[in-house]
Amino acid sequence: MQALIPFPEIDPAIFTLELFGLSFSLRWYALAYIAGILAGWRMGIALGTRATLWPGNTAPLSRDKGDDMVTWIVLGIILGGRMGYVLFYKPMFYWENPDQIIRLWDGGMAFHGGLLGVVIGVWIFCARHAIPKMNIADLLAVCVPPGLFFGRVANFINAELYGRPTDVAWGVKFPSMCHDPIRQGCEVAGEWFYYGTEVARHPSQLYEAGLEGLLLGLILLIMALRGSFKIPGLTVGVFFLGYGVSRFIVEFYRLADEQFMTPDNPAGYVMRLGEWGITKGQQLSLPMVALGLGLILYALLRQRRTAPA
Repeated sequence: MQALIPFPEIDPAIFTLELFGLSFSLRWYALAYIAGILAGWRMGIALGTRATLWPGNTAPLSRDKGDDMVTWIVLGIILGGRMGYVLFYKPMFYWENPDQIIRLWDGGMAFHGGLLGVVIGVWIFCARHAIPKMNIADLLAVCVPPGLFFGRVANFINAELYGRPTDVAWGVKFPSMCHDPIRQGCEVAGEWFYYGTEVARHPSQLYEAGLEGLLLGLILLIMALRGSFKIPGLTVGVFFLGYGVSRFIVEFYRLADEQFMTPDNPAGYVMRLGEWGITKGQQLSLPMVALGLGLILYALLRQRRTAPA
C-alpha cells in the first residue's frame, strides 16, 4: 500500500477584496516575496553596519545606504527573475507571445535569473557609491536564504513545483497534478495516472526550503558571526556552492518542468548520456558550484598572501 499524506487545504489567496467591480487578492507567494525581502533587509542592516565583523573593523554599509540598496535589490529580483524564466524555461512561447512577459500575476519566476538581476543591480549601486563589492556580496549571501525558505514554502502552498512519484512515508498527493480533460489522466515520468489515482509525490518544495533556506542560511549566519566576513569572498563562495549542491540534489526528487518532458524523455533531461541525464535546474546549478569553489579558493589564497608572516 502506497504511503500518502493528503494535501493540506490552504487557499493560495490569503484574502480577496472586491471594490467597484475590481478584485484584489493577497497571495501567499506575494507574501513570501515581501517577507523574504523584509527579513533580508533587516539582517543586512544589522550585519552590514556591525564594524567588528568586517576587515579593518570598518563596516561597508551605512543604514541610509542599506535602505537605498533595497530598491535596487527588489528591481533585480523582479526583472531578473522574470527574464530568467522567459529565457531559460520558455523562450519560444514568449517569443511567440511577447505580451505575456509582463503578466507576472500568472506566475513564472526563475531563481537563477533573479540572482543575476540582483548581482547586476547591486554591482551598479556599489560602483555609484564606492562601496566594496565583494563585502556586499558576502553580506547578501547571508540575507538571501530567508527569502528562499519563504518562497519554497509558498510553492508548497500553491501545489506547484512538486516532486516525482514516491512510496516514502511522507509522500503527498498534490491537487494540481494530472490535469488533462481530454484523456482524463496524465503520463508523468513514464507512468500513467488517472483522475482519482492515489499518487504520492515527494514534497520537493519543502526539501528545498530545508536545504537552501534553513540549513544553508544557518551555516552562513554562523560563519558570518564567527568572522567569515573578514575573508572577502569566502561567505558568498559558500553560498554559491551550497545552493548549487542543494538544488542539484533536490532535482533528483523534483518533477521536471513540463516543457522539457516528452514521451521519449519523461524525466525532462536537457542533457543526456544514455539512460543518465541532468535537468534544467541541475544544468543551471553546475556553474554556481564552479563559481562557489572558485570564490572560496580565491578568498583563501588571497587571505594567505595578505596574512602577516
